[in-house]
Amino acid sequence: MISGYLYHLQDAAAQVARPTGWQARRKAQIIGYMELSRFGRKFSGDSGIVELMDDLGSALVENPDMIMMGGGNPGRIDAVEAVFRRCLDDVLRDPARRHRVFGLYQPTAGEYGFRQTVADFLRGQFGWPLQAENIAISNGSQAAFFILLNLFAGEMPDGSRRQVHLPLTPEYLGYADSGLCEGFFTASRPGIELRDDRMFKYTVDFDTMDPGENAAALLASRPTNPTGNVLTDAEVGRLDEIARARGIPLILDGAYGLPFPNILFTDATPHWNENTILALSLSKMGLNGLRTGIVVAREDIIEAYSRANGIVNLACGNIGPAIAQELFRSGEILALGSDHIMPFYRRRAAQTVAWFRDSMGDLPYRIHEPEGAFFAWLWLEGLPGGSARLYERLKQRGVLVVPGHHCFFGLEEDWPHSRECIRVSYVQDEAAVKRGIAIIAEEEMAKLGAEPGKLFNEDDPHAALFRVVPALGCVLGSPDSDLDGSGGIE
Repeated sequence: MISGYLYHLQDAAAQVARPTGWQARRKAQIIGYMELSRFGRKFSGDSGIVELMDDLGSALVENPDMIMMGGGNPGRIDAVEAVFRRCLDDVLRDPARRHRVFGLYQPTAGEYGFRQTVADFLRGQFGWPLQAENIAISNGSQAAFFILLNLFAGEMPDGSRRQVHLPLTPEYLGYADSGLCEGFFTASRPGIELRDDRMFKYTVDFDTMDPGENAAALLASRPTNPTGNVLTDAEVGRLDEIARARGIPLILDGAYGLPFPNILFTDATPHWNENTILALSLSKMGLNGLRTGIVVAREDIIEAYSRANGIVNLACGNIGPAIAQELFRSGEILALGSDHIMPFYRRRAAQTVAWFRDSMGDLPYRIHEPEGAFFAWLWLEGLPGGSARLYERLKQRGVLVVPGHHCFFGLEEDWPHSRECIRVSYVQDEAAVKRGIAIIAEEEMAKLGAEPGKLFNEDDPHAALFRVVPALGCVLGSPDSDLDGSGGIE
């Protein structure tokens, strides 16, 4: 009996492992390349962020009914879109402004007037001593981080290597492949605070956190993509102290956070000082297609960044700053966040948690406390086959999620928890999200041999076998297999 199940498991794993769709096409393209440099091989190879963006672009072509719960596209909020249309109309009606937007290159740090407006806004709201020289504009924060991280870390003039340290992991998978050399990141495992009602929260474990002697910077997102975690003010303050003591910058990614778009459901205070590099973005307000990021830092860092940006991008786009300038000048950008954007996502977060509770029943799961951003981070304790295999299974069912193992980069030790999590976006059509959650629950039940709504079917003579399936992984293959060291029932 057991041998029959093992054969079935192995055959199912082999089927899942075969690349299909965009994966097969991509591998064929790479095989056909001429000899590539180290840079070429690194940046044309597989990565979590490439997988995510390929899914966003290709999945609906392959399956028009795909439930898109993987990507980070923000939701559409009518009141916010109306403000953006008004601002764009104002630009289009003014011939001089229209020409500046469509017909002129701006300096490598971005248009000076917009940078000064942002500096005035931040100084007025928070008292930060900022001028235009403390602000740089980027083609989205992803491009900004590629430059910023490589300014500080990597191969040094003396031949040594310095690394970016993540004080809290999991972290944003878009950072993972941005370094120009191997071993670019180190990371510290978080503390896990278990809460009632199947919730949990990651915390910075300061007792074990060790950036190492070669740390070039501390890096954290706030709120964190993928988990929705928000570093507390106390955690940020202590990280700032550690960075200052080591003479390295604290880099905070505020793309979802403070002071805008303010997608936070817990109390937090905006943070900046001369040892902090704060990255902001207009994307999560609903302007993601315009690719506008904002870097706030010391003048010397902004100068170095803008020189590098000139080489990589020449100049930044003009439409995002043109739309947003009046919003900064009037302060309306804060009202958009507090009155429309944050309430929209807070309601979606609460509804998503409720749907998971209804669908998952007694299955072994926990949800990270939704403190910000617009993702649910699902921890499936003892997940048979790991998140990579669950991702493939769900994709076959017409549901796209992000497998969580991509987000634990920088850890030196193997940690089973890193293969037990998935990220789910809840910004799409509510009916589609609800259906996607139901399919996730069905897949978990199927792998455990349970009937819908019940963890185990006690009348099934094979129920005992289903209970021990996770322990059969040692028989199925190496830890490097697609099964991630455990087995699951197809």
